[in-house]
Amino acid sequence: MDHNELVDKITREVMARIKEQESKKQESGSSATNSGITSQELARFIDHTLLKPDAVEAQFEQLCREAIQYNFYSVCVNSGWVSYVAKKLRGTNVKVCSVIGFPLGEMETRSKAFEARNAIDHGAHELDMVISIGALKSGDLKYVENDIRAVKRACRSTTVLKVILETSMLTDQEKVIACEICKKAEVDFVKTSTGFSGGGATVADIELMRRVVGPNLGVKASGGIRDFATAVAMIRAGANRIGAGASVAIVTGATATGNY
Repeated sequence: MDHNELVDKITREVMARIKEQESKKQESGSSATNSGITSQELARFIDHTLLKPDAVEAQFEQLCREAIQYNFYSVCVNSGWVSYVAKKLRGTNVKVCSVIGFPLGEMETRSKAFEARNAIDHGAHELDMVISIGALKSGDLKYVENDIRAVKRACRSTTVLKVILETSMLTDQEKVIACEICKKAEVDFVKTSTGFSGGGATVADIELMRRVVGPNLGVKASGGIRDFATAVAMIRAGANRIGAGASVAIVTGATATGNY
């Protein structure tokens, strides 16, 4: 596959589509009353997230209580907290999600695979791994693919694997290439951001990612999503999962505080 030709073709198509739909973006998802989705429905798109390095046990207990109360799809935590939240959520329909290689993505591949296996063994149903951003930007696409495949091999047949691209650090061409690699590696989702690198999800990025991966892969929007309208706009753009630390504020209309 000629990556330059692929990137040029898809990027032109996507940018043309985005430009044509620019006038519709503000209208779509601009309010809870015209969004076509209820707060209860939106909750099932959300991975309720707590990834702060200084978070304490009481916060994870609250995270789990909120996930059960609002029926969020999952909780998403660092791998060291997987065992704790898995016990708190046992017997509920809330899934457990662990990040892998977080937040930089630059740990050695075998370490990512080990972290993945360990998280699964301790109760994780889903994994959100960070790609090797430096390898992608260096053009070492085989390393990026092998890195993803190593984590994929560590997964069970029922494990959902999402791959974090860190879109704020990538050009549109690099985003397209990363999505193509993820398709080739047969992951389940591509995801925008960690929320820790100065940028988050945008409607334009979600549209681009959805166009590249097609209808069969999931697209997760994460980073900077703090209210109902923004979450709905991401879904309308093509996201079928939302990662947020402000999940309760999103579904209740309260004022969001803090971040991941």
